[in-house]
Amino acid sequence: MLSNTLNTNEIKNAAGTEVEFSRLSTSARSTEFAQIGETPALPHRLTISHLESKTGLQKRRRSLVRFDKTVVSTVDLVTPVTISAYAVLDFPVGAMAAITEGTNTVAELMSFMASLGASTTILYDGTGNGANALLSGGL
Repeated sequence: MLSNTLNTNEIKNAAGTEVEFSRLSTSARSTEFAQIGETPALPHRLTISHLESKTGLQKRRRSLVRFDKTVVSTVDLVTPVTISAYAVLDFPVGAMAAITEGTNTVAELMSFMASLGASTTILYDGTGNGANALLSGGL
């Protein structure tokens, strides 16, 4: 289980600077964190949730990690707008005895999002191949 306060470099922004979050709520299969010191009218949230469906070999777990950040529009400098970024793992838990292949799949996603080719450096600045494709709308 995650700590109630994420403040030891668990989350960083594009500049590589730590962004601190504190747990707001927890239910059976979901938890929500708020950025520490956020402006009340501009919430910045992290949500983690899980949903299981089916049974036996067909059993699946859909897990979500999602950030929602409300900011002021840089066009009219007044309108609040929300940016959302999230990752979903749809894992066939009923048909897998271990998480090895799920781990490999998550690693591939993270590698594609935060690196360039053969690099071993994690890029927080949005220049990783996958992050750049998301931000620019490129293919």
